[in-house]
Amino acid sequence: MPTTFFGWVGYLLDQYGSLFLRGTGTTLLIAIVGTILGFLLGLLVAIVRSIELDPRASGFKRALLKVAQAILGVYIEVFRGTPMIVQATVIFYGAQQVFNIRMPQMFAAIFVISINTGAYMAEIIRGGIISIDKGQTEAAHSIGLTHWQTMVSVVLPQAIRNIMPSIGNEFVINIKDSSVLNVISVTELFFQGKSAAGTYYRYFEAYFIVAVIYLCLTFTVTRILRFIERKMDGPDSYTVLGSTNDSHANFTVRKEG
Repeated sequence: MPTTFFGWVGYLLDQYGSLFLRGTGTTLLIAIVGTILGFLLGLLVAIVRSIELDPRASGFKRALLKVAQAILGVYIEVFRGTPMIVQATVIFYGAQQVFNIRMPQMFAAIFVISINTGAYMAEIIRGGIISIDKGQTEAAHSIGLTHWQTMVSVVLPQAIRNIMPSIGNEFVINIKDSSVLNVISVTELFFQGKSAAGTYYRYFEAYFIVAVIYLCLTFTVTRILRFIERKMDGPDSYTVLGSTNDSHANFTVRKEG
C-alpha cells in the first residue's frame, strides 16, 4: 500500500479512475441538460412576467394574467429561497411518500436542477429585458407586433447577449451544485468520490482528486464561455462601405472598450 499522500492519489486514480470518469460525465450531463432546460423555463417565466396588458383589455384577461404572474412569483421565491439539497430531498422522497411516484435518480436530478435554475434564470432574463430601452418595445408595438413577436424579434436577441455572463455563471454553479444530488443517490462526481474514499478510508486523497476535477471543469467551461462571448461581440474592427464622395470607399472603424 502507498505510504505518501500523492502515492495514495495515484493509487486511487489507478483503482477507481473509471468511477471518477463516469462521475464526471454524469455531472456534466446533469449540468448541461439542467442549464438548458432551466434557461428555457426561465425564458418563458420572464416573458410572462414582463407582459403589460392594454388597459382596454377585458377584466378576465387582466385577472388571468395577475394570477399567472402571482403563481410564477411564488415559484421564483420558493426555489430561490430554499437550498437545492432540500429541494432534491423534498421532491424525490416526497413524490414517493405522498404520490407514490418513484422517479429514476437521473430524471429527478435533471428535474431539480432545471426548476432551480429556471427560478434564477427568470430573474436574470427579466433583468435583461428591462435593460433594453422601452422605446424599442413601443416602436415594435406601433408597427403592429404582438408582445411575443416583439420579444422574439427585438428584445430577446439583445437581452440574451447582455446576460450571457450570468447564464455562463449559472452553468458553472450547476456543475458544482450537482454535488448535493448525492443525497438522492445520484452517481455524480462527488458520490463516486465518496465511494472511492470509503473503501480505504482515504477521504483526504479522494476528495482532493474530486476537487481538482471540479476545478478543471469550471476553469475549462469559464474559458469556453468567454471565448463564445468574444465571438458574439464580433471583430475589434470592421469596415464601413461608402462615403459622401466615393460610394466604393472603405473605412475601418475600431471598437472602443
